[in-house]
Formats: sequence, structure tokens, C-alpha cells
Amino acid sequence: MTDIKARGFWPEIVTKKSWEKLVSLSKEYDFTVIGGWAAYLWTGIHKSKDIDVVIDYDTLNIFRSKFQLEKNERLKKYEIKMGEFDIDIYLPGYSRLSFPVEHLKEYIMNVQGLKVPCPEVLVVLKQGAETERRGSIKGKKDLIDILTILIHSGFSVKKYKEIVSKFSLKKFEDELGKEVLLFNPKDSEYLGINLNEFAKWKRGFLKELKST
Repeated sequence: MTDIKARGFWPEIVTKKSWEKLVSLSKEYDFTVIGGWAAYLWTGIHKSKDIDVVIDYDTLNIFRSKFQLEKNERLKKYEIKMGEFDIDIYLPGYSRLSFPVEHLKEYIMNVQGLKVPCPEVLVVLKQGAETERRGSIKGKKDLIDILTILIHSGFSVKKYKEIVSKFSLKKFEDELGKEVLLFNPKDSEYLGINLNEFAKWKRGFLKELKST
């Protein structure tokens, strides 16, 4: 595929501050990065605005002593408001993500010194966010992240199908093809490829998704 520069999504001034905060936190605390920054770590395409992490309860207690935490009971997460971006905190036994938080540790990999889910699990997590936020600006970013992971991370359709089958998440497999079709080809510049390359990739991926 042509190596072209992907069009940016969030303002660089915000993503720079968010990234610096993420790196700083990673030097002090143990956590797994999910969300947009995990997608960036796998693909190098789009930096994120908000920081999403999964932590244990010991780390939560440390965070509580260092930061002003806000509990979001509706979304089953804790939040730290940083002004231009938020830090969203998810916990096993409490948070309700599209992939069971309790099993996330089985699929963790180290990328650029940070712990992130493997691409196949990250896509499931991103799909959960995209379906909930579809039609919004954040939902559009979720869809872009899903496509960049599929194209640039070494994503395995076979492994993905094994994971969704193991955890009874077949609905996400059914939804994945719809999401690929939902993506507007005119936005292929967000993926770091041109329109023709995207069309070719889409045909091949949908065929593999159906036949694997």
C-alpha cells in the first residue's frame, strides 16, 4: 500500500498533551491502555485525545490519593478531568466493556513499552464504543480506529473469530462487516491509504471475513 500521511483527526496541541500525560503515568503506574491510544500504538496512524486505561483496585486506591476521581455510575467507570482531555478508568468486576475486563490480561501485549490488548481484542473493545456512539464525532473516530487496526496492525481474522466465539461475542463478528461497509470511502485519507487501495482492501477483507 502507498505510504501516504493520514489526515489528522484531533488537534495536535491536545493530542500532544494527552500523549505526554500517558507516558508520564506509565512510568509510575501499572495499567493497560485501551481506546484510541491503544489503536495508535498498534498502527501509528491517529493519536488520541482522551486516555482510556484498565487498572486493578490497588492502583485505583493510589490514583484516588493522587487525583480527583469522579465516579460515573451510568458508564461504570472513573474519570479524571484534565481540562482538554479526560482520563477514563475501567476496572474488573465493575466496568462493562464489550470484552470482559476480567479476561483482558490473557490478551495483553507490550507495544512501545506500554501494555495494550492484542489487535483482535482491541477491535472488539472499539466495536463496543462505536456501536454506542455511532453518528457522533467520537463514533466516527471509533470507526476510523477500527479500520486502521484492521489494515495496519497485523490483525488476524482467524484469531478474531476464535476470540469472539470463545466469549460468546458473535454479534461483533456480524457487526464488523457492517462497519467496514459503513465506512465512507471518501474518508480513506484518514486511513493512510488512497481510495483505490481502500476499495481493494475492503473487497479482500470482506471475502476473508466471510470465508475464514
